[in-house]
Amino acid sequence: MARTSDAPAHAATGWTQVGDDMRSGISGLAVTSSGGGAYRAVIALDNKRRGENRIAQLTYSAEESGRTAAVRPLEWNGGAEPIDLEALEAVPGTSDEYLAVASRGIVYHLQVTGDGSAVEVRDLSPLPAIGQGDNFESFTLVSRHGKLAAVWADRGEGGDRPATLYAAPLSFNTYGESVFGAVTKAVYHAPYPSGDVRHASDLSVTDSGRLLIASASDEGDDGPFDSAVSDAGSVTLDRSGRVRLTVAKSPVILRKFKGYKVEALDCVSGSGIAVLGTDDENAGGAVTTARICH
Repeated sequence: MARTSDAPAHAATGWTQVGDDMRSGISGLAVTSSGGGAYRAVIALDNKRRGENRIAQLTYSAEESGRTAAVRPLEWNGGAEPIDLEALEAVPGTSDEYLAVASRGIVYHLQVTGDGSAVEVRDLSPLPAIGQGDNFESFTLVSRHGKLAAVWADRGEGGDRPATLYAAPLSFNTYGESVFGAVTKAVYHAPYPSGDVRHASDLSVTDSGRLLIASASDEGDDGPFDSAVSDAGSVTLDRSGRVRLTVAKSPVILRKFKGYKVEALDCVSGSGIAVLGTDDENAGGAVTTARICH
C-alpha cells in the first residue's frame, strides 16, 4: 500500500517506519527531550498477549538529510502486563514518571528505573466518570500555575457515537495514587475523516491552551487508513485549579495524513512542533513531526 501525506512537503517531514508488524504500532507517545531535529520519547504499544512489549524508548531523527528511528523495549515490572495500552503522558515536573491509560480506563502511574531498562508500576486506578461503552485511546496532562489537570476521551465510533471528552483537576497523594477532581464533559465530532472514524485517537494541549485532537479511520488490519489532526477547542486551568474545557463549533483541520492511522500525538513545549505516531496494524508503526502546535 502506498504511503503518502496529502500535506505539502514543507509542512510535514515525512514518515519513518519504527516496525513492520502488528506488534510494533505506536498507540501512545510522550516526548522526553528534543533538540537539533532529534527526539527521544517513551511510547506505548497496545499489545495484548503475555510477553509482548507494552512500552519502549524511541529515538527519532527528523533531519531531512536522513530520518532514522530506533526502538528499545522496556521491561514491565510491578504488576500484570496491561491489556491494550492506548495512551501515554509524561508527568510534568518529573524526569522519569508517566501516566499510561488502557482502553478500558485503567490509569498506570509508571516510573522508569534508574538504569533505564524498565518501568515500575507505582499505582493503578480507574479513570473517573467512565461512561457505558467508553473505549479510551487518548490522555494528556496540562500544567499551569503549579496546578495539574488531565484531559482524556472516549474515542467514539462512526456517525452514531461521537467522542466524549473529559477534563478534571489531578493530583497525587503521598503513595503516588492519582486523585481526580470534578469532571467536565463535552462531545466532539471529528470533521475528518468520515465513515468508520474514531473521533479521538489521541489529543494534546499546546502551550497556548489549544486542544488538538487526532482522528482516524480503520477499515481493518490491512487498512486503508486515514487520519487528521484538528484544532478542536481549548483547555484552561486557573490559579485555583479549576479546569475549563471548550470545544469549537467548527473544528479546523490542521493536517491530513492519508494512508496512516495516527494514534499518538504530543506537542513539544516551546517548539510549535508535534511528534506523531501511527498504529497501522499489519503494516507496523511510523513516526513523523509537523509544525501544528500553535
